Amino acid sequence: MLKQIVALVVLLPNIFFGQHTIKGTFSPAEDYNVALLYKVTPTVSEYVTNAEIKDGILELKLDSTVTKGIYRVVYAIPQEDYNFDVIYNGKEDISLTFNSETGVDFKSSSENKLLASYTNSMSMITHSIGNFFREESKDTIALKSIFNTQREAQSSFETLAKETIALQFIKANKPYIPETFEDVKIYVGNLKKHYFDYVDFNNETLQSSNFFEERMLNYVFGMSSNDEDEVTNYKNNIDVFCKAMENAPDETKRVLLVDLWQQMADLGFENVANYISENHLIKVAKKLNDEELVNGLMLFKNISIGNKAPDFSFEIIEKEKTTVKQLSDVDLAENYIVVFWSSTCSHCLDEIPQLGDFLKVQEENKIKVIAIGLEEEPYKWKDLTYDYPDFIHVYGEGKWDNEIGNNYGVTATPTYFVLNKNKEIIAKPENFELLKSIFKKEE
Repeated sequence: MLKQIVALVVLLPNIFFGQHTIKGTFSPAEDYNVALLYKVTPTVSEYVTNAEIKDGILELKLDSTVTKGIYRVVYAIPQEDYNFDVIYNGKEDISLTFNSETGVDFKSSSENKLLASYTNSMSMITHSIGNFFREESKDTIALKSIFNTQREAQSSFETLAKETIALQFIKANKPYIPETFEDVKIYVGNLKKHYFDYVDFNNETLQSSNFFEERMLNYVFGMSSNDEDEVTNYKNNIDVFCKAMENAPDETKRVLLVDLWQQMADLGFENVANYISENHLIKVAKKLNDEELVNGLMLFKNISIGNKAPDFSFEIIEKEKTTVKQLSDVDLAENYIVVFWSSTCSHCLDEIPQLGDFLKVQEENKIKVIAIGLEEEPYKWKDLTYDYPDFIHVYGEGKWDNEIGNNYGVTATPTYFVLNKNKEIIAKPENFELLKSIFKKEE
């Protein structure tokens, strides 16, 4: 009996505390401090553990409660930008190297290595097809041979990946492969047409990874057309992508479209971002009762370049009388600079005097500055306004909870908007130097 108890005690640590690890070497080592591990599901990312990255070395311990699935290693902030996914099958340790320039290289872990090998192999074949068309080769037999190699590689990897998580990615990545010779125009057209043929947007494993995002971005930004301008091409590609995922869960649609919307907004394609929201994303947000998202999308549209600036009222002196005017009604200059600032903001106290000096050397009636002071209390702001008699000053009571500032989406000071004579937004310069450059271009 005693021997049985002793044996049980010896086994318990292995039963309850048996574990695998994710070990990584990160370079350059000085760029990394800590990593966090999440298990990714279609709806949430569940925190698992974290560890320091010491001299470029990371070791994340996975106890017996960590089940197989898709995991995300986050190595910097913002987390949504600095991460990579790994497959954990619950059976083996994972060893990898990571470099900020070249990405992840798996040294051990059969599934991750298999998927990486598949990706590399198919990439090499795609490169060979590209070379064939670039060289304008007439050797149709050679092209058929490349297509056969591609078909055999896809089949072989699917066989090798049976009963693995990696299989789902390999099948979803299956490319369009012609049965016979196709010239470049027909081939490229068919690539676009069949790009999403094997992508199951209801697959929970794929939903739990970056796969859909990468597939979406590669299509929207990578599939170009010589017959369309860049913006039109993006819009058409977005429509195709949305059609392909029309049966996906609304939450999946929301995640992907928000990411695509943000990409377009960050790149300065405001009209494309608004196209996404108006034609696709707002519908999804409303179905999910996501009022915050709907309001954010509408705000972005309202302050996009080309739109009329949100209206607000202020006092001006006309014929020695104080009159209340709406922005939309004033006719004082060819252009208007609407600047949000604060008497407690150090950057503002540096840039507002420069703006005042800049205004003094402009032609009469060329530019009018409307300065909204976002303040908690008016006294210091009021004193400073006397230094800029040529500005129209507006007191923004409540600072970050001010209606005018909120309608312009202001989250920092100073924030500039440049309007034309019709009060349409023509620019949103990030600082005073960029503001000056706008008017230099006009001269």
